[in-house]
Amino acid sequence: MFTDESVLVTPPVLRPGDTVGVVSPASWFPYEELAEGLRILRDDWQLTVIEGNSLRAQEGPFAGSDELRRADLQRFFDDPSVKAVFATRGGYGCYRLADELDLTGLRTSPKWLVGFSDVTVLLSLFYTAGIVSLHGLMPRQYGQPERAEALESVRQWLFGEQPGAYTVAAHPLNRAGQASGPLVGGNLTMLINSIGTPTDVDLTSTILFIEDIDETLFSLDRMMTQLRRGGRLAKLAGLVVGQFTDMRTNPSLPFGKDAYQLIAEAVSAYSYPVLFNFPAGHVDVNLALPIGKQAIVTTEPSGATLTFR
Repeated sequence: MFTDESVLVTPPVLRPGDTVGVVSPASWFPYEELAEGLRILRDDWQLTVIEGNSLRAQEGPFAGSDELRRADLQRFFDDPSVKAVFATRGGYGCYRLADELDLTGLRTSPKWLVGFSDVTVLLSLFYTAGIVSLHGLMPRQYGQPERAEALESVRQWLFGEQPGAYTVAAHPLNRAGQASGPLVGGNLTMLINSIGTPTDVDLTSTILFIEDIDETLFSLDRMMTQLRRGGRLAKLAGLVVGQFTDMRTNPSLPFGKDAYQLIAEAVSAYSYPVLFNFPAGHVDVNLALPIGKQAIVTTEPSGATLTFR
């Protein structure tokens, strides 16, 4: 398992004319919904796009069989001419593919992987291989006016225009301080489901980012308690809490706390900085985050920042 941040590789930045692969590694959706995303990649960003077979495939809830989706990823990972791989959407399915992917070609010719949500397991795979990836908006969502800021943040990271500090308004649950370390994480449910597997990420001295959607408050409390009981929360350098969208409660057994309060309670015994309400996750303003990049989180009474080296 990769743990040495000093050997983490950031893939080369994209240039107009570069070749990229587009794959659907998880849930199925109609190919027509991808039209604007493909147009932006080809026309606006001037990239040469190779479409994976999974874009037009369906098997049950998935964009084709596990074998077909895995073959798409493997093809793009192995091809040195492909400079980035875009996952079209999340949903569910990446978790079924991760363990049989050969990363030999990827280590020889590092490239960007872009996605979030279910794609978290593949972002973790890149991290354990020592390669920076991008937690960010996916092509199915490109072209939606309300997501323009999120899309621009993806473009900036990929084309070498690294954004300045991400600035976040003060939140009453923030814990003041400053810490640095490689940024890891993504979707909390996927991180929990990876414990004990080859995509289990060592959280020691990292800045952990978490987000989630459509989970019960009981599930969230259980997941945070699992991290605490396993000693993983105690090892963090800092915590960045993104958006927890459409969280559900049990009316007959009300928790009496919201998602952020449950997370704050789970890390209350520790002293590292905690930043709440970061604009990333299943929301329109889903700012791109380079997983594996050295990050500095600073929280003060007046607000917070997240910067990258």
